[in-house]
Amino acid sequence: MIRRLLLLAVVPTALTAQSRWDTATVKAQPLRGGVYMITGVGGNIGLSTGADAAFLVDDQYAPLTQKIVAAVRSVTDQPVKFVINTHWHGDHTGGNENFGTAGALLVAHDNVRKRMSVEQFVGTARRTPVSPPAALPVVTFNDSLTFHINGDSLLAFHVPPAHTDGDVLIYFVKANVIHMGDTYFATGYPFVDVMSGGNVNGVIGAADRALGMCTANTIVIPGHGPTQTCDNLRTWRNMVAAVRDRVQAEIQKGRTLDELKAAGLTAAFDAQWGRGFIQPPAFVEAIYRSLGGR
Repeated sequence: MIRRLLLLAVVPTALTAQSRWDTATVKAQPLRGGVYMITGVGGNIGLSTGADAAFLVDDQYAPLTQKIVAAVRSVTDQPVKFVINTHWHGDHTGGNENFGTAGALLVAHDNVRKRMSVEQFVGTARRTPVSPPAALPVVTFNDSLTFHINGDSLLAFHVPPAHTDGDVLIYFVKANVIHMGDTYFATGYPFVDVMSGGNVNGVIGAADRALGMCTANTIVIPGHGPTQTCDNLRTWRNMVAAVRDRVQAEIQKGRTLDELKAAGLTAAFDAQWGRGFIQPPAFVEAIYRSLGGR
């Protein structure tokens, strides 16, 4: 009887998960210069197209691979030969095994391979098991790497710990498009994954690095949310810095974490930014822990 009840409990969950993938819409949005943003479930994908190959920035979840391939084929006949991961989280690396097995070269920062090679935890409870060998990046780098492909130069560069300790931004130089991965959550407050080495100061620094490359017509691909302008990024960056400064000032006064969470330090920004994945108390706690709070 107990076994039957357990099966009944598991089956609806499995069906719900499968339905999520079956009903997901994956589509390619043209940006400029052969560059597209592919949306589906999970982090935004960047796509470079041209005479050489299809080049992906991130690959969402494994059950979506065929839909992602179909989205790529809707704009180019070239096969996916390269996938670069902006960081290790599963909604950006979940398709690695599928694309790697199909022949794509997997590329990422050194810390991405390190984290995918051992068990990880997001927050304090969400366990991520070791990735299968075929999902691990084959080429890793420490600082920066340039791909000369499709008539463009794609500059991938590591930033100091921000969302995680393996964050990489990709600048499509000729197209003038910057993919920021999850160092930029255009949908709300940033997700600073302190358990993965993330730090709020690095989030601000990553935005500053991108803004230093911006021109009047630069297109910014955030990790989550629609494409943005550099002015949008600047406004978001200034919000993050303002809340960071407020938390820091209160820490210096000896305030506890519970007191900080109850102090309304994000109140001026909650209407615009507080309805996303990261709620105000979680944002405040991430800043607190980034700044050395225990």
